[in-house]
Amino acid sequence: MKEIYLDNNATTKVDELVFEEMRPYFCDLYGNPSSMHFFGGQVQKKVDEARARVASLLGALPDEIVFTACGTESDNAAIRSALEVFPEKRHIITTRVEHPAVLTQCRNLSRRGYRVTELNVDGEGQLDLKELEAALDDDTAIVSIMYANNETGVIFPVEEAAKMVKAKGAIFHTDAVQAVGKIPLNMAESAIDLLSISGHKLHAPKGVGVLYVRRGTPFRPLLVGGHQERGRRAGTENTASIIAMGKACELAQKHMDDENTRVLAMRDRLQAELTAAIPNTRINGGGTSRLPNTLSIAMEFVEGEGVLLLLSEKGICASSGSACTSGSLEPSHVLRAMGVPFTCAHGSIRFSLSRFTTDEEIDAVVRELPPIIRRLREMSPFGREFLDKK
Repeated sequence: MKEIYLDNNATTKVDELVFEEMRPYFCDLYGNPSSMHFFGGQVQKKVDEARARVASLLGALPDEIVFTACGTESDNAAIRSALEVFPEKRHIITTRVEHPAVLTQCRNLSRRGYRVTELNVDGEGQLDLKELEAALDDDTAIVSIMYANNETGVIFPVEEAAKMVKAKGAIFHTDAVQAVGKIPLNMAESAIDLLSISGHKLHAPKGVGVLYVRRGTPFRPLLVGGHQERGRRAGTENTASIIAMGKACELAQKHMDDENTRVLAMRDRLQAELTAAIPNTRINGGGTSRLPNTLSIAMEFVEGEGVLLLLSEKGICASSGSACTSGSLEPSHVLRAMGVPFTCAHGSIRFSLSRFTTDEEIDAVVRELPPIIRRLREMSPFGREFLDKK
């Protein structure tokens, strides 16, 4: 059975061109880029090339790119740095719908005496910048607001938020793990200070990330030791994965138009055909700007776990929300924050496409999902009552 993989917000396949780029740096060109000899020097040149490729995708400068192990490390490093830069400030602002890499860190800090404000979202999952403006004060050290939500795909007004935060003298960080490679970003024209990326979300391997640090932004490293990354992140570089990250960013830039045309069209067709075929559905975040690849669809009177298991039997891979919170029987914190009705939140499924998704795969989901939902509703007392009324 050939899998139909529509869980790309959880992780992506490594592009074969990315794999070929990194392959020589395991067994042939394995030198340490920090070494003085020529063998390490040739690896350093490839690391420099990768840094330039990442910078190009972001519209940034190469020396603003810091390689890390993952998006979680980048998020943690950003928040911890701001608190060290402003030791007298004890206020952090974030949102109720952040990835656990940010939300758990902030809640841990609140138990250590920091004051944490979690901004609300409306029914479409969108922020109200007036709430941010009201929350900002002279005690605010950092504001961390994701660029786009990993479950719903909702894009936040981070550029406007960054300007507000900078005017107040605080540092602005965004977790852009889901946004980078899917929508255009230009740090040269942005007020964002710190920005996090994860390689495995854009067809690079797991175990490599980036923290963008704007020139002039005060920064304190999370990991200390050696002089790597201009003293901003100690530890011998994961050179093969860094090189892969650079190639993945180059390819993401090349395929950006495809992401926002062909992939978007497939997502919209999937949404339209599923909502037409399955009654009592809602699109989570459907009334606001979203990533072109993400569809979160809520179906009443079913359990998401049951839907996923039956889809999996058909070779279709999707998600009930964030991979970092799967396994829980509770509705996701994102859907709870949006006020999605309980009967819908439990039946929410996320389909996340990539440039490798095909129309034939979309056809398969449209063919297989409606009978699965009908079968599950027939097994549920509430579902049977709904079907009897039709």
